[in-house]
Amino acid sequence: MGAKGSQTKAMIRTEAYKLFAEKGFKEVTMKDICESTGLSRGGLYRHYAGTQEIFSEILSEEYSIADRIERHESAKTILEDMLQAIEKEIMEKEFSLSLAIYEYASMGNEDFFIRIHEKAKKRWIHLIQYGIETKEFQETDPDRVSDLILYYYQGLRMWSRVIPFDNRTAKYYAESVRQMLYL
Repeated sequence: MGAKGSQTKAMIRTEAYKLFAEKGFKEVTMKDICESTGLSRGGLYRHYAGTQEIFSEILSEEYSIADRIERHESAKTILEDMLQAIEKEIMEKEFSLSLAIYEYASMGNEDFFIRIHEKAKKRWIHLIQYGIETKEFQETDPDRVSDLILYYYQGLRMWSRVIPFDNRTAKYYAESVRQMLYL
């Protein structure tokens, strides 16, 4: 696929993300995505077979840290960037995919979410181990801490759809992660 095709796919995912966040997974149709992107049905189907494929790709996109670790960036800097993105996501509930994720999982896609969770956990463990090695993080159990970080975050994401949070809630999350990791 050429650069133009990659750009079109990225634009489709961006527009579809907004629709999934607004309507959930089950209510979004390929017609909705065509209207939002300005693509014809043929143009959209050239890139994706259906909403499930688009949603799967959106959820599979991940925050990459491996290249930053290879460049020997500070573990604290990487963590702070991740926490900033997480705080923003928690507070901007109109961009939350929580409802869509729940609907998608209830359609028999549990294995998909297990794989996503395992990738996220590996990413957190890698960062925590790196921070311990560079002496930026305290000695801790990376497996246990990554579970706490992930489940706390997922809970906040889900509840942010139904309970109004103020900025303190997202800040408390970030402070809790820092307390678990920083010396």
